[in-house]
Amino acid sequence: MDKEKKKLLQIVDNFSQKKIVVWGDFILDEYIYGDTRRISREAPVLILSHHSQELSLGGAGNSVLNLLSLGGEPIPVGVIGTDDSGKKIRKILQQKGISDEYLHIEKKYQTPLKTRILAGEGHTRKQQILRIDRETQVPEDPELKQKIKQNIQKICRSSHALLISDYNYFTVKKETFLQILPWLRKKQMPVALDSRFRLLDFKGVTAATPNEPEVEEALKIQIDEDTVLLKEAGKKILKKIHSPALLITRGSKGMILFEAHKPPLEIPVHGTTDIVDVTGAGDTVISVFTLAIACSATFRQAALLANYAGSVVVMKKGTATLTPSELKEAITS
Repeated sequence: MDKEKKKLLQIVDNFSQKKIVVWGDFILDEYIYGDTRRISREAPVLILSHHSQELSLGGAGNSVLNLLSLGGEPIPVGVIGTDDSGKKIRKILQQKGISDEYLHIEKKYQTPLKTRILAGEGHTRKQQILRIDRETQVPEDPELKQKIKQNIQKICRSSHALLISDYNYFTVKKETFLQILPWLRKKQMPVALDSRFRLLDFKGVTAATPNEPEVEEALKIQIDEDTVLLKEAGKKILKKIHSPALLITRGSKGMILFEAHKPPLEIPVHGTTDIVDVTGAGDTVISVFTLAIACSATFRQAALLANYAGSVVVMKKGTATLTPSELKEAITS
């Protein structure tokens, strides 16, 4: 085994008990499974015989579960409603032994709920045929913003990194981020960002991990298969967000790491390109990347670990997590 792989294995061992603050949008993921029987007489649609239901944490919640599974200690900071979905998110966190102390309950907010309906015949693997999103945005409330700001500063005093998971429900306010950034820098706290539509709003993070469509959205361009254009776009975003590192994920094409004053590093996908499910893979990538930089890994080492981790979770269905042993196996295989 080469020196680099040995170092990566050491970093994974150091994930244990690293406290990571997760500030972001907490979503309840609902999976409804059914068997397809016939076409309805009422309309040309499938009739599903309900089989089972699963509930899981999505958005920032999936990053929390990934951090926990990898041996870290996640501390969620966010907003949920008084509705049933909010109660179910708290119940899942409590069952996992994760504190919900810093999840603010807001009466005027509907907890995001994403319902995925999966269907198939008998014993075949179920395919997603429909997704229903119930969503609103976190209200503009000065008292709520102040409370979140105070909570982040309170728990970051004894934590190793801050992970921002922005799914565009505005739990993460740009104004609040800019207010706490100088304080985070003074503490030398690594800040990792995963933002669905507001990548350029959070200037000054330590690193961001967008996927290719998010890069296109940020710059209002179409990259398609043009790697040269993608590299130019990466350099442009790195400059715009004033960050030392940017990791662009490309699905079955791997990743590209951008660092200031260094040429882009192309990281080919590890293992097979025959992917099962990419749902939540971005949450796994940023979770591993954040844990790595919290362990003082280089950006290159953090990116390599994130790539190995991504190769494991895309072979699992739904919003999946992975364990340190699975990650180590991917590194050594």
